[in-house]
Amino acid sequence: MKAVLFDLGGTLINTAEIFEIWRRILEAHGIKRSLDEISLAHKETEKQLNPKDYPRLSDDFYIIWNLHILKKLGIRKNVQLLARKISEEWWDYSDVRLYPDAEEALKQLKRMGLKTGLVTNAFQSDIDQILPRVGLANFFDVAVGVDAVGKTKPDREIFLYALKKLGVAPQEALFVGDQIETDYEGARKAGLKALLIDREDKIRKRVKKIRGLKEITTHLQLY
Repeated sequence: MKAVLFDLGGTLINTAEIFEIWRRILEAHGIKRSLDEISLAHKETEKQLNPKDYPRLSDDFYIIWNLHILKKLGIRKNVQLLARKISEEWWDYSDVRLYPDAEEALKQLKRMGLKTGLVTNAFQSDIDQILPRVGLANFFDVAVGVDAVGKTKPDREIFLYALKKLGVAPQEALFVGDQIETDYEGARKAGLKALLIDREDKIRKRVKKIRGLKEITTHLQLY
């Protein structure tokens, strides 16, 4: 192995729940809505917006998404401005933090001389906001979001784009993520080795998995 690539949310970082983040931002702007109301607005919005448009629209997707939710919450005053503010302030209210085992595991991979990277279904603007907040600015050799190639995981193109940037062949790389379809299966179909991180040991499907990030080095010795 020459490189280890990671998913971001749920793998390296943890945040407050999405509906709670929404509640906090709305309250900061003088609007009170319950978590149940916000959850329902999300579900109704998911029925209307096509997820395939997500990478094509880039950051504008968030604003369109926010507009739909705000309208379903019955909010009409300054709605365009508020939709943009929610996108801009999202990470200020998200309690983004590294999982306790992440920093040492990442440093160990660097000490082993391995290249490291991110492949995430977030936009580059999210990556640029998140990494400095968790002390990982300029840490990774490559960080690829959906707007880099206009594709989301599990599409193989987003994985191959990151590998090309690293100058590493698929069979020389390991991918670590927390979702079976988008991370584990997506990486494998692109030709990478894959590990599924399952911290609570809930997944019963037969996959190669770890309970914590420090276990990565043990698996690397097997390749």
